[in-house]
Amino acid sequence: MNPLFSFGETIEDYAVPVLNEREVRAAAGILFFFALLSFMNAWLLGNFRLTQIFVVAFLIDFAIRIFVNPRFSPSMILGRFAVRHQAPEWAGAPQKRFAWSVGFGLAVVMFYLIVLNNVIGPVNLFVCAACLTLMFFESAFGICLACKVYNAFTPHTAQHCPGGVCVVRQPQPISLAQAAIVLVFLGSLAVIAAQFFPATEDAPPQPTPPLSTQSSNPDCIPPDWAVDMGHGEMWKLHHNCK
Repeated sequence: MNPLFSFGETIEDYAVPVLNEREVRAAAGILFFFALLSFMNAWLLGNFRLTQIFVVAFLIDFAIRIFVNPRFSPSMILGRFAVRHQAPEWAGAPQKRFAWSVGFGLAVVMFYLIVLNNVIGPVNLFVCAACLTLMFFESAFGICLACKVYNAFTPHTAQHCPGGVCVVRQPQPISLAQAAIVLVFLGSLAVIAAQFFPATEDAPPQPTPPLSTQSSNPDCIPPDWAVDMGHGEMWKLHHNCK
């Protein structure tokens, strides 16, 4: 029986604590879905409320994983339920803890910026993109990007990696025929898009109204980066500006 405060399962024949990689991937997929939903809600509608809620949930979830026990993480519990009929695939826990610590650090930054200070800017976009990328690679490909730098920052060597990538082995080759199929597929999509779905002409840019006609409140003037992204009106909407 594993203690309350522990990280990973102790399994016979494994030299280090391990985690069920299937549960980890399922949990990453669940978080990725809600992260993408909140990100698109902020990007398209200028409403960051869902993002703020998700950041709080993400921070709590990863705090439980790292400082208490992954078995009590809500996303890991849901992941375990989703793959409950699948045979476990054990992966080394130490490198996962390192990777999740990176995710926890990103969550702390987002919590400080978005939740505590309501800061909206390029830094948020970069951090959100980093989180989405890490979760997507984990859930879609079973590739833990942060785990790949584990050996560079710790004196220990990662063991029991998903797919056996800890052990140097010859990668599965991709033939010229397979590469050609991908290129033909992408080329066909480009032709179809150009032939049947032509891009609409961009509307001519609207002149920026003089400062005298804008809001008298200087806090309601969107920054240049928001205007350049085409999100000037969304920025004003989020800041309750008319």
